[in-house]
Amino acid sequence: MDIEAKKDRVSMEKFGCKFSELKDPQDRMSVGGTVGGNIRKDAYHNGPREKLLYVPCVIPDHARPDYVATIDVDPESPTYKQVIHRLPMPHIGDELHHTGVDTATDPRAPRIAAVAEPKDIQAATGLSYLHTSHCAPDGSIMVSAMGDAEGTARGSFLLLNQDLTIKGVWSPEETPYGYDFWYQPRLNVMVSSGWGAPKAFSKGFNPAEVPEHYGNTLYVWDWKERVLKQKLELGPKGLLPLEVRFLHEPSSPHGFVGAALSSTVIHFTRPSEGADWVANVVVEQPWTKVEGWVLPELPPCITDILISLDDRFLYLSNWLRGDIVQYDISDPAHPRLAGRVWVGGLVRKGGPLKVIEGLPEDTPEPPEVPTVAGLELRGGPQMLQLSLDGKRLYVTNSLYSPWDKQFYPPLVEGGSHLLKIDVDTDKGGLTLDTDWIIDFGKEPGGPVLAHEIRYPGGDCSSDIWI
Repeated sequence: MDIEAKKDRVSMEKFGCKFSELKDPQDRMSVGGTVGGNIRKDAYHNGPREKLLYVPCVIPDHARPDYVATIDVDPESPTYKQVIHRLPMPHIGDELHHTGVDTATDPRAPRIAAVAEPKDIQAATGLSYLHTSHCAPDGSIMVSAMGDAEGTARGSFLLLNQDLTIKGVWSPEETPYGYDFWYQPRLNVMVSSGWGAPKAFSKGFNPAEVPEHYGNTLYVWDWKERVLKQKLELGPKGLLPLEVRFLHEPSSPHGFVGAALSSTVIHFTRPSEGADWVANVVVEQPWTKVEGWVLPELPPCITDILISLDDRFLYLSNWLRGDIVQYDISDPAHPRLAGRVWVGGLVRKGGPLKVIEGLPEDTPEPPEVPTVAGLELRGGPQMLQLSLDGKRLYVTNSLYSPWDKQFYPPLVEGGSHLLKIDVDTDKGGLTLDTDWIIDFGKEPGGPVLAHEIRYPGGDCSSDIWI
């Protein structure tokens, strides 16, 4: 499907800005944040165990609508570890990715309450290829944009009312590229990232296009005035910056971004009040020298990062290499390796590539591909979500269908899966639960690609504490 045909169906649906039975945003952690660090700490120590997960599912050939799957993860439930509901979208070819859901009437069977149509968004703002949604403290829904209707790169932010009527843009200023964002209102700051031009990444990944069509910059905004204050050029070690994560403590000036191609994690901070923000590489994942691949070296490809609610651990997924890594960030400027688990990927025994050198220091040889509940894992780890108490890490394996088809054809043919990893929150450490899996290759209509993971009442990647 070409860009011109696809653009009219990818705006609001594509990255999941559909809300089912919206409540007042001040009532829920997932929309608008919750006031104060003490409530955040209470959520970590005493918050409820997750019982439902919402996962957007993409139809690989776009022959029918994508849908949001509701998954029962309550061990006491008779439908534990099952997809219990599927909410189809009203259009075809959406490529669902990110969500910001709040389900009030029936969390086990959410329904669409409002839709902001792509044609209306484009008519009002010219924006398309929407990505991350957060809610501002005033209840407005704020969504980052990556481009216009033709796939040209445009970094901007759409504002919606709670009923998804269009308010306009958050700021008239734009950045060359757009992707993710996170704000810390107590510090009057927002930081955003920029992936690349939709007309480039929607065709798959071509390394030759990196200099012209992909980003390597963080953007620092004045939150109150809505003006761009600073650009943090990341250079060759910051290529394709994706997920932005501040520490959850609302007064903290420490944050991180993962650079996918460079396979680094960059720490950004403000050394003192009134000072400029600075950024430094604090984690580098070594590239692996290989034979039998398109390039002589394989980038680990950090596609998602996540911070635990107590701000102690940072997690990252190496989508191409195949491992999830845990770092202790008690000292944010000096992360310490705390755990690693391998869950597939291209670097493995008996895989399609011959590994020459460049494995992590704690992995002397290519690992075996794990088998979970009798299934040999497909693809590599991608989107991450953590329980409020930090003890369970959930992971899916689809990045973006054109890239899935390029790098992991068996994943597209066989479908995604959802895994659970047990976390040692005392000493650090990750253990794959080899009996726990949701196999999206067994969906009623055929294999689908599963992406982000959300909880009904807020989680570690949607909550912004104010």
